[in-house]
Amino acid sequence: MSDTERLHTSVLVTPAKERRRARQRRRHAAAEVLAEQRRTRKAEAQAEAEAARAERRNTHYLPSAGEPGPAMLRTPGRFRLPRHQDTSATLAGAYPFLAEGGLGSNGVFIGQDLYSGGSFVYDPWVLYSQGLITAPNLVLAGIVGSGKSSLAKSLYTRSLPFGRRVYVPGDPKGEHTAVAQALGGKAITLGHGLSTRLNPLDEGYRPAGMSDEEWKTTVSSRRRDLIGALAEVVLARALTPLEHTAIDTALAEAVRENSTPILPMVVDHILSPSEDPDGRLAEDGRVLGHGLRRLIRGDLAGLFDGPSTVTFDPTLPMISLDLSRVTENSTLISVLMTCSSAWMESALLDPTGGQRWVIYDEAWRLMNQPALLRRMDAHWRLARHYGIANVLIFHKLTDLENVGDSGSAMRALANSLLANAETRVIYRQESDQLGVTASTLGLTRTERKLLPTLGVGQGLWKIKERSFVVQQQLHAKELELFRTDARYLGKT
Repeated sequence: MSDTERLHTSVLVTPAKERRRARQRRRHAAAEVLAEQRRTRKAEAQAEAEAARAERRNTHYLPSAGEPGPAMLRTPGRFRLPRHQDTSATLAGAYPFLAEGGLGSNGVFIGQDLYSGGSFVYDPWVLYSQGLITAPNLVLAGIVGSGKSSLAKSLYTRSLPFGRRVYVPGDPKGEHTAVAQALGGKAITLGHGLSTRLNPLDEGYRPAGMSDEEWKTTVSSRRRDLIGALAEVVLARALTPLEHTAIDTALAEAVRENSTPILPMVVDHILSPSEDPDGRLAEDGRVLGHGLRRLIRGDLAGLFDGPSTVTFDPTLPMISLDLSRVTENSTLISVLMTCSSAWMESALLDPTGGQRWVIYDEAWRLMNQPALLRRMDAHWRLARHYGIANVLIFHKLTDLENVGDSGSAMRALANSLLANAETRVIYRQESDQLGVTASTLGLTRTERKLLPTLGVGQGLWKIKERSFVVQQQLHAKELELFRTDARYLGKT
C-alpha cells in the first residue's frame, strides 16, 4: 500500500475509534461517580447507626419499680388524704355528667330524683310549652301497694294552686271521694238503693259564648249520640241504620212533649211510636227498645229513670263519679262512664274552662267496652285541643293484651292510648312482667333490672327518651288522706 492510501485510511478510521474511546471514558466516569455516591451514603448510614447504638449504650432508664433506697421518695406507711366535703353545686363541677339536671323547677313537686339527689317536678302543660313533650297524657302502672294511686292524687291535688281542675269520670273503688270532698269539690255516688238519679238527657253545662241556635243543635246532637252509645253498651254491638232512625224519631217526639226529656219517654216512643201507621218503625226498634228498657225497668234500673237529683258543675275544683256501689256490674259501670264522658265533653267545649286533669283509675275495667274505649281514644287525641292531661292507671302493661282479640280494632285503640302518652311512670313490677314491660316501653337492660327492686313510692319515669328514678314524697296530711288501706288496717 502506498503512502497515499495509508494516509487516506488513517483519516477514515481514527475519528471513529476516538469517539468510541470517548464514550467509554464517559461511561466509566459516570459509573465511578455513582459508586462514590453509594459509598458515601453507606458510610453516612453506618455512622448514624453507630451513633444511635452509642446513644442507647449511654442512656440509663429507671427500673419499673422505681429507684431503690431513699431515692424512691416513699414513706414507710400508707399515704392518706383527709376526707373532702363540699356543696353539690361545687361537686357537680368536679364530677360532671353523673346525672342530668332534671326537668327544671317549674311545675308540681313530686319528690326526689334518686340519681341526682335534687328535687323532681313535673307538669305536662309546662313541658309542652317548653317543647319537651308533644303529647301531654300520662300512663301509670304498678302492682298493688306500690304507691301509684298516691302519686296520681298528689299530682292533681298539688296542681290546684296552679289553676288546674280535676275530673274523675269513673272511680270504681271510691278512692277519690274523700279527696274530692277535702278539696271543696263533689263526689257523685251512684248505686242501687241510693236516692241519687242522673238523667242522661239533661242539657248539661253550656259553654260561654255559644248562641241559642248553636246550643240547641249541640244538645240535640249530644243526646242522640249518648242514647246511641248507651244502646251499644247494653246490646254489646253496633247499631244498625234502622235503629239509629228509631232513636232519632223517638227523641224528637220526647223533646216535643218535654223540653228536658227523661230516658223512659224515649224508650216508650221507641217501643210504641206515635206516628207508625204500618208498624215498621216499632219492629225496627224493638230489640233496641228492650235493650234500653234495662236502664229503667230491668236489672239496671234505679239510676236513669227520672230527673237528675245532682248537678254536674264543671266549675268545681274536682268532680268524681263514685262507682264503688256498682263494681259488681260491669255493664252498669260502662253505662255510667258513658254518661259521665258525655257530660265532661260538654264542659271541655267551653273555651274558658281552663286546664284539667282527667283520671282513669282501674283502667282495665273501662277499656273492655268498645263505645267507652272510642271516647277515651278521642279524648286522648284531642287532649291539646281541650287543654287536658289524661292519666291512665292500671297494674301492668299486660292488661292491654286483655282488651279485645289480637289484631282487633279494640286492641289497636288500647295500644294507641299508650302511644299517645309521652310520659310513662312504671312502679314496681313482678318478674314475669319485665319482658313485656321492657319491650313495650323500650327499656334498657339496666332499667329492666331496676323495676323489681323499686320500693314503695319509687318509680321509673320515662319522658320521651329521658329517664328518671324518683322517690315520691308525701306530707303527713296527704298520706292520711290518700291511703287506700285504711279499711284493711281497721282505720276509719
